[in-house]
This record gives sequence, C-alpha cells and structure tokens, in this order.
Amino acid sequence: MVNSIDILVPDNAAGTRLDKLLSDHLADMSRSRVQALIKEGNVTLLASGAERTIVSASTGVKPGEQYRLVIPQAVDAEPTPENIALSITFEDEHLIVVDKPAGVVVHPAPGSPNGTLVNALLHHCSGSLSGIGGVKRPGIVHRIDKDTSGLLVVAKHDKAHTGLAEQFASHSVERRYHAVCKGRPNPLNGRIEGNIGRNPRDRKKMAVVPSGGKHAVTHYRKMENYQQGGHAVATYIECQLETGRTHQVRVHMMNIGNPLVGDPLYARSNLPSYLKGSARDGLAKFQRQALHAKSLGFDHPITGQAFKFECELPYDFTELLENLEPCRVT
Repeated sequence: MVNSIDILVPDNAAGTRLDKLLSDHLADMSRSRVQALIKEGNVTLLASGAERTIVSASTGVKPGEQYRLVIPQAVDAEPTPENIALSITFEDEHLIVVDKPAGVVVHPAPGSPNGTLVNALLHHCSGSLSGIGGVKRPGIVHRIDKDTSGLLVVAKHDKAHTGLAEQFASHSVERRYHAVCKGRPNPLNGRIEGNIGRNPRDRKKMAVVPSGGKHAVTHYRKMENYQQGGHAVATYIECQLETGRTHQVRVHMMNIGNPLVGDPLYARSNLPSYLKGSARDGLAKFQRQALHAKSLGFDHPITGQAFKFECELPYDFTELLENLEPCRVT
C-alpha cells in the first residue's frame, strides 16, 4: 500500500526548490528523505492531464503547478519486536526518552541479535513509527554502552531523527554522566582533551591516540572523595561531554590514570591490600563500569522547546556509594 499527496505550489513559492516545497508540507519527513524519494522517481508534475516524473530535487517550482508525491509504505525493520519492559522518561509522537538499564545492548549486533533496546522499542512504538529512511524502525542518534545505564533519546520519524542528529553533530546536546573512578584525579576538577581512536594493540579497545582518531573533550568535577588508611580509594565524579565518542569517559579517565571502577576493558580488577571492610566488598562486587547517563538536554527537533531530563542512579550504583560511605572525606 502506498500513500500519495498532491501539493499545489502557492504564489509566494516561486523558484523554491522542489525538495524544500515538499518537506515543508510534511511534518514527519526530513528533507533528505524527500530527496531520496524524488531520486527514486516518486514525484510527478501534473500538467494538462499528463504526469511527468521529476527526478531532480533542485528543480525550481512555479506558482500554480501541482506535484504528486508517492510515499511507499515503510517496510518492517529486520530486528523483531519484543515485549520487553521499558523505563520511559518522556514520550510524544515525535520521540521517546528512555532510562536504559545496565546489561542491555542498544542495537542488535553479532552476538546480541535480540533482547536489545531496539527490539523493545519496535514493540512499544509499533503504532507510532512512520519510518526512518523508509524503514519502520526507531531512529538511534546516540548510544551508550551495554553496561552503562541511563538516558537515551530516540526518534520516531525521519524529521525528528534529522533534527536530533544535527544537534548531536554540533555538540549542542547537554550530556552529564555520573561515575566512580579509581584513586583521586589530579586536579580534582578538570578538562580532558585527546583524540580517541582504535587501540592499535587491541582492536576491541579505544585509546587516546597521538594522530588520527576523533576530537574528544570531557569536563569532570569531583562530587565525593573516598580515602582509607591515607590512600585515595575512589572519587565520585560528574562528567560533562563536549563531544560524544565511543567509550569517551572510560578512555579519558583511564588516560589520566583514574579508570572507572569495575571497567572490564580499561581497569585492573585486582584490589589493593590496604582496602578493608565495606569499601573492599563494594568495589569487589561491582562488576561493570561505574558509569550512568544521569542527565540529557536538547531542543525538541519539531517544536523547538528546550528539554532537560534527569534520572535516578540505579540500585547497584547507589549501593556502591553506600559501601564507600565510611571512607568519604568530609
């Protein structure tokens, strides 16, 4: 089944590009998607009872012309919908903000074909996905690691996807993470800048690289400091991302000598002999990177309204802080 829309060019649109005219009339379709539909032969000019296919998105329109846009039905996404519970922070017809638990992969991949956030969203949003690039799927514009918890925004249609992606590309999205790192950063509050790329010695890891890679900046500040027997045990920090690179907080904190507690890739699992009591038990028990996407701020891609969302720390993170509490420096 296909939908078709007829659009009459108004007097004030003389010379407007065809793709702009059409995208301005479609609330949930991006200009890039309109351009693809034009290129695929889905737009015709209706004139004198005849139809002429237009394949150039830059065609200048004339007042009184009538164009017909045929929109093919969005095809089903390859991942299958799964009835998996979601913690929803906000939702409207354009986007959804979810609080992802640790242990959940965002997108299906080799080794994780199902049970992902995308599988859950396909089920939850089954009636409200109009298609991203002609496919009925949620628009993933950013990701957080499997064992990182916290907030993620997902688009429901093309135009919302493009609007959010542009904000992430321009680094205008506010992202704040809470983390627990080993030791005591020096300085306690600072800025880390260093390009991030694949570790040349281990392709499963990322690293700060001297050349190449992608520009990355992380700002961090101390929230609590924990010591035992004169030794720096750990520091509870907040990190604000100026950029968003793969493993950015994990790699940057490791690079300054303070990897995140529990990080299976970037931190050693052995505990120092001086650690005693609940601090030792808590650190030994925490088996994922101590990283939580605490707050997320952006402009709504359709309405322009400024949004900022926050979520609570998950239970295991809270328990870790409680176990470290006897070591807190007041």
